[in-house]
Amino acid sequence: MSSCVLSRPSKNSRDRTGALVPLMDWQLMESDPPKVLELFAPAKINLFLRVLGRRADGYHQLETWMQKLDFGDTVSLQPTLDGVIRLSCSDSSLPQDSSNLASRAAALFFALSSRGKGYGADIRIEKRIPVAAGLGGGSSDAGVVLRGLNRLFGGEFSEEQLASMGLQLGADVPFFATGHDAVIAGGVGEEMYPLPGLQGYGIVLVNPGFSVSTRWVFENLGLTTELKESKLASFRKDAFALLTRGELVNDLESVTLASYPELMKIKSDLVDAGAEISLMSGSGPTVFGLFPDASKSAVALQAVADEMRRKFGERVFVARAKVGASPSG
Repeated sequence: MSSCVLSRPSKNSRDRTGALVPLMDWQLMESDPPKVLELFAPAKINLFLRVLGRRADGYHQLETWMQKLDFGDTVSLQPTLDGVIRLSCSDSSLPQDSSNLASRAAALFFALSSRGKGYGADIRIEKRIPVAAGLGGGSSDAGVVLRGLNRLFGGEFSEEQLASMGLQLGADVPFFATGHDAVIAGGVGEEMYPLPGLQGYGIVLVNPGFSVSTRWVFENLGLTTELKESKLASFRKDAFALLTRGELVNDLESVTLASYPELMKIKSDLVDAGAEISLMSGSGPTVFGLFPDASKSAVALQAVADEMRRKFGERVFVARAKVGASPSG
């Protein structure tokens, strides 16, 4: 099986002696990869989220447990030789120009890549993750674009370098720019400590059909620059114990639930349906319930989802935690 090489024309295709100069300037590391790379961009939930305060630079100091799901978007990438980044999306309400976070991720990659210099990309996003829902949809698409381009261009950057790129785009992007299924994260997203993926639970996601601005939530949190004591070390050690004891919290609920009391109804209905934990993800408004496998079969879980759809609309999804390899790498 031959190795697939992407080459582009060079202005200096012959040297001074007239000898041909190879046109290729990088070589893919895998045998015969597809011309179009199709990647899974997972949604995430925050199994806990603490806001320690606002730092002097205006950013918020967080501690959170993030878990990727087997529910998400599909991102297709195809390198082009014209240096232009083009993006299309199945959701026409989203920007499909250079302001889209996935397009910005591609532009950042090409700006920093020596192997990708002069290239562009065609990006296609099939959206399933609701927008501004607390599930990390835009961040996931951007992180997967970074990972996918890095794969196409022979792994030029380490995972740590991709995460550093992601931090320039948003606080959640570093998580999606790595292959970790779950992390305990601190700071503004730059500190990540991998955890095993959550097992033994079915997950029901209920999105009420409206969006919530993350910026608005943080602006209304009423924090000072005096930071609370960090519990990151104990969280890293005892995250699963917190789950067992039902001690998972999301500090952002104090803002979002106060303005949208219907979210409290979703939380209570999920618990009444058998959820061991019900929590808002991120800044909301999506609420999720964790249902132990021992108490809910797949059929029973689907029945819960059907009932939630009857009450709260069609944006109800059944998922599981992402554990192990996937097409996103």
